[in-house]
Amino acid sequence: MSDDNPHSSNGSSNKSLWTKVAQVFTGEPQNKDQLVEVLNDAEDRELIRPETKLMIEGVLEVSDMRVRDIMIPRSQMVTLDINDPLEKSLPIIIESGHSRFPVINEDIDNIEGILLAKDLLAYGFQQQDEECTISTVIRPSILVPESKKVEPLLKEFRSQRYHMAIVVDEYGGVSGVVTIEDILELIVGEIEDETDDEIEEDIKHLAGQVFQVKALTEIADFNEYFNTDFNEEDADTISGIVLQQFGHMPKKGETVTVHEFEFKITAADTRRIQTIQVTIPKDYEVNGKNTD
Repeated sequence: MSDDNPHSSNGSSNKSLWTKVAQVFTGEPQNKDQLVEVLNDAEDRELIRPETKLMIEGVLEVSDMRVRDIMIPRSQMVTLDINDPLEKSLPIIIESGHSRFPVINEDIDNIEGILLAKDLLAYGFQQQDEECTISTVIRPSILVPESKKVEPLLKEFRSQRYHMAIVVDEYGGVSGVVTIEDILELIVGEIEDETDDEIEEDIKHLAGQVFQVKALTEIADFNEYFNTDFNEEDADTISGIVLQQFGHMPKKGETVTVHEFEFKITAADTRRIQTIQVTIPKDYEVNGKNTD
């Protein structure tokens, strides 16, 4: 005789079975791994571009991270001492190229506030009568624990309109610093500006038929430089073209050939290609010049 009691072990098994069957037919992802599979399928069917998929995966990755995973450690912090005259601090501000600085009182565990470089402009143009000192221009600092999740911190950065927070450990000591840019770079990739060191050309001729190309080089720029005709509707950047050919996230050292051009991955992480070595066909002309 069958047992129709829904609370019986047989009833529970049937319910679990039907739940799985329903998931198969609805196609709705039930966890993060299934969602990634849906994204991969959408990319394969060209519903989204590779770069879009990478950004979505970046958002998913950020949701699991804590501040300790992305902070700049205290050993790498660029700080100013509130007791130093401004003349001593200015070279540090100019050389670093940063826009915000934690201000300490002799010791890095004693944070007095945050200095915004732009707040010094009024004094530099003599729009303030009083003498300029660090103590007169610093702003309050925001403290966050190492264990805080990155996602709510990003929301706080946006809603409370601050860009830097001091990270502290469980004992109240300073562990490091985190900025809104650190979080955004996890999603969209590295953000470079005019003050970044080692700014290089997107395309650099190494030797003979070999070139180094930044992965985010736009297709239009690549086509113009190499006299190629890669379709700009297929991807925005050369990394998008390469990703389509690989069909997976390639590791450093992997190669693929497209239209007689060999693309070798020279730098990449788990989510993004950073630089590519491009070897062009022999006797091929680049910018009207024969490279042979």
